[in-house]
Amino acid sequence: MCGIYGMLSLMGAPLRHPDLAAAMAAALRHRGPDGHGELQKPHIIIGTERLRIMDPHPRGDQPFSSPERGLWLACNGEIYNAVEIRNRYPHYPFRSHSDVETLVPLFMDHGDGSIDEIDGMFAIAIWDEQNRSLLLARDRAGEKPLFYTITDHELWFASEPSALLVNPDVSREVDAEAVHEYLALGYALEPRTLHRSIRRVESGTIMRVEGGRTRVHRYWNPTVSHGLKSTRGLVDKLATTLECAVNKQLESDVPLGVFASGGLDSSLIAALAVKKMGKENVSLFSVGFPQRSFSETDYAERVAAALGARHSVVVADARSLAAALETIVANIAEPIADPAVLPSYLLSCLAARDVKVVMSGEGADELFGGYPTYIGHRLAGWYQAMPGPLRRAVQRRITHAEVSGDRMPLEYLLKRFVGSAGEKMAQRHLSWFGTGFHPAGSGADPFLAALDQAVSGSRDPLNELMLFDYQSYLRDNLLVKVDRATMLASIEARAPYLDRDLTSLTLSIPSRYKLRRFESKWILKKVAERHLPREFVYRRKQGLSVPVAGWINDTLRDEVDRVLDPARLKRQDLFPVRELRTLLDEHRRGTANHIRALWPMIILQLWMERWT
Repeated sequence: MCGIYGMLSLMGAPLRHPDLAAAMAAALRHRGPDGHGELQKPHIIIGTERLRIMDPHPRGDQPFSSPERGLWLACNGEIYNAVEIRNRYPHYPFRSHSDVETLVPLFMDHGDGSIDEIDGMFAIAIWDEQNRSLLLARDRAGEKPLFYTITDHELWFASEPSALLVNPDVSREVDAEAVHEYLALGYALEPRTLHRSIRRVESGTIMRVEGGRTRVHRYWNPTVSHGLKSTRGLVDKLATTLECAVNKQLESDVPLGVFASGGLDSSLIAALAVKKMGKENVSLFSVGFPQRSFSETDYAERVAAALGARHSVVVADARSLAAALETIVANIAEPIADPAVLPSYLLSCLAARDVKVVMSGEGADELFGGYPTYIGHRLAGWYQAMPGPLRRAVQRRITHAEVSGDRMPLEYLLKRFVGSAGEKMAQRHLSWFGTGFHPAGSGADPFLAALDQAVSGSRDPLNELMLFDYQSYLRDNLLVKVDRATMLASIEARAPYLDRDLTSLTLSIPSRYKLRRFESKWILKKVAERHLPREFVYRRKQGLSVPVAGWINDTLRDEVDRVLDPARLKRQDLFPVRELRTLLDEHRRGTANHIRALWPMIILQLWMERWT
């Protein structure tokens, strides 16, 4: 695990700013404070800041090379089938026991085709001096980030945008279309970033730069399979595949832990980790809040006690959350609108005292149908079939219910449901999953069109929705949040539910086995029954929420008033200022809970102040 960076002269001329490689490295040092390595030639620089996980010896520092071939390789991530690859090359003179070094002979054997053979999470840069070509590639789900910019006939790449912004020639102008996406969704879709000059290498793709030209090839394109007819033997197969995924990701030469919320996803991973490693070798880490309605530490403590594992808790109060916000805005050159990034960072700092690797439950909700929205889509048909007078009476009753600042209160969910239940599935999904700040139009249009195409005429539209969320909300929001929060604390996060074999299997499971009646994650729960007490398996889902709804009326009131002051707002041409003020006024009066719309705007303004 590390931060990687580099610069390439597309025309072979000497690099304009080779001296800035040191500044790029410094911008990424939080991702890899244990070791540094760099290839530097007049026309190409590739460097790494390494977090030593596999083979912690300095001999494992990157980039790795094959000097006789003129090949240099840098990788951010973990290669879970490294032992298998290493065994294929018994005569290769490996200098280390690093998982990443195994990719050098693999690439020399198979070229671009080697990327599809990798089982892991990764962002890779490979320079081939013979062919004068650079390869950039990312893993299937998009767990590991990779950004690039092209300016003055040079391509620069890095694990985070901050390393690219050390180049004075890189424009900091915002991308209006990306901002519109961000305002509608809470995140921008790859390959865009909110900087117009910076783009992301897309997940599941290979980007080859050769002869001054760039070509992008998609090596992985997930689709929903419709071949499965029966659950016979499926629970067994899912149980085996999940356990294999966890076991692969438990490989580490440094201490390891689990982010444990007390919910199904993380509890199951913790149980499987304890089964494999022993309770004395697995640490559980949880975040709590002073507000009991937001805190799940009691559940996490009960899970830890049942497994016999060590358990540590950090309390995220208003003061620590404000400090986390300041740190993230100052150091991460992306506006992360998910407020859960704040307690995630505090949790990462807690874990970093004891371990260098943590496992988390990302991906389970999207692959197994864990969000209330999926149940909402199923209920929408029944709601629309209700007699008109009864439906209108229900709507009036729910619409006029009092609002609450609690975490995801029932009346909030019901209001969002009745407000959108009559819409087409794609629009309904956007209404429930989006911010609600921007009307359908501008930034939401491409998203809506793609979503509508995915579900229209599908034999299993709910499964298509889950896959769509996997390739948008998970990829461009949740995985960004986890990667930046953990890496800012210099620890590595792994997500077993995103294992390539498990993902392929899950995409072949019809939604009726994931969402049975109104029980979400039904088939995953059948697996969990084998490892956890039923009370842990079937308790109500909560998820990591942050009490920011009340926070912006209290602790952050002065700061919110400052950044949302109409006289101070940056780029007012990009959003309706009057609508923003109306939302804030209603939120302040307590007549509505507009946190999903307001928080992204607050973060956007703070980001613009620091990074544009």
